[in-house]
Amino acid sequence: MKLGRNDPCSCGSGKKYKKCCMDTISKQHADVFDDVEQIVAMNPNLTIDELNVVAQHRMKERNNRPNSDFCGLSPTQMANWLYAPLSELADVTIDTPNDLSSSPVMRYLGLILEEGLAQDGAFKCTSKGNLPAKLAKSASDLLPEFAVSEFSTPISISDYAGSNEDKFIALHYTRVLAEMSGIIYRRSGRYHIKKSAQKQYQSEGIQAFFLPMLESAITKYNWAYLDSWDDSVDLRTFWLFMLWRLQSHGSVSQLVNEVKIAFPDLLSQLDIDDYFTPDRLLDNLIETRFIERFLQFWGFVTLNPIRMLDKKEIPRIVEIEPLLKKTFLFSV
Repeated sequence: MKLGRNDPCSCGSGKKYKKCCMDTISKQHADVFDDVEQIVAMNPNLTIDELNVVAQHRMKERNNRPNSDFCGLSPTQMANWLYAPLSELADVTIDTPNDLSSSPVMRYLGLILEEGLAQDGAFKCTSKGNLPAKLAKSASDLLPEFAVSEFSTPISISDYAGSNEDKFIALHYTRVLAEMSGIIYRRSGRYHIKKSAQKQYQSEGIQAFFLPMLESAITKYNWAYLDSWDDSVDLRTFWLFMLWRLQSHGSVSQLVNEVKIAFPDLLSQLDIDDYFTPDRLLDNLIETRFIERFLQFWGFVTLNPIRMLDKKEIPRIVEIEPLLKKTFLFSV
């Protein structure tokens, strides 16, 4: 049986459902209904039209009120961050930094473009459709220049090095984004640099592709690609909220907790797993897909891959890199 908002909560807390396990959005609606009921009790002669005006006013008022479940964002702000395109996001400015040398993705893209321009706009790919091994070698040689090089990860399992594209995840990610962004395309066994992209690169440099590549990473690229985790939750929807919170405190565990509070339905969307609880699975998804294979690939943060030391779990704390603060400026 469906619980009414004033019924005792089924969790056994003794509180009313609206004050306990009801989700955030439903609580907003319940509060508005309570306000309207009080107004009707005090003004029984109000017409339906007048009540509608009052209800709309109260809903707008509550939607613009800071919500503790959203870490102080209002429902209106949160809705903007969840659903607005990058060009219409409120309370955040996204800039293209002048220096992108610390970003693995943008450095790899530069190698791809230079390889194409050196060969009249196109270069041969492998029989599998991968970038040539020579380019993978050049990209691997860049590792010491990136912040992630501070961690002594064996080259054989590093995301930032490999003898070919199949063994070089960050390079493969970059190539996929470049295709999604319309910068390169494959035809007749060769990768071609789009004519317009050649002109942009020659006149504006690699900065011309920063925002298009970033938008593709957020809105087009499948974050579940390249891993075997649960794919029922699309974290891309929450990327800006997560970025804002992580930038403020750097704690992975705190971020996961904030996401669970703001979006409690996420845990129920995860498939039951024999090895991980929903909480731990969500933790793994956020760390792998959002932090390691998005923020870290772009050079926005670094995260120590070592999880245990002396049989004790190490707190998961990210290092916020200068590139992140130069790209995203929050005004909340």
